[in-house]
Amino acid sequence: MIERRRFSRIVYLAQAEMSQGSNTINATIYDLSLHGLLLMSDQSSELNESEQVNVTFTLSESDVTIQLIANIVGVNNNMIRLSIDHIDIESIGHLKRLVELNVGNDELLHRDIESLSDLGEYT
Repeated sequence: MIERRRFSRIVYLAQAEMSQGSNTINATIYDLSLHGLLLMSDQSSELNESEQVNVTFTLSESDVTIQLIANIVGVNNNMIRLSIDHIDIESIGHLKRLVELNVGNDELLHRDIESLSDLGEYT
């Protein structure tokens, strides 16, 4: 199978909170990249797939909180695939560092960062 992802994914387990309007959902992050996240929640049926979600999570063993706005790519058997639409500069810096520490391949990381600058959607 041909790999179509533009970003390296890392396995990262963390609790997250997703909100959509007045609805708040607890979820577990299973993996993430500089472009998206894979989460699991038994409340996934409460999501409106055509609306964006706000996602907040704290990095393990730290007080660093990452906040982002994402589009729902798909929901299947409580698994929620998200693509990041907007993330503030501080959060993307922390996310970049997290991926950098876990990807284990500088060439892949630099390719991912170059792709981010091509997208121009992170401010």
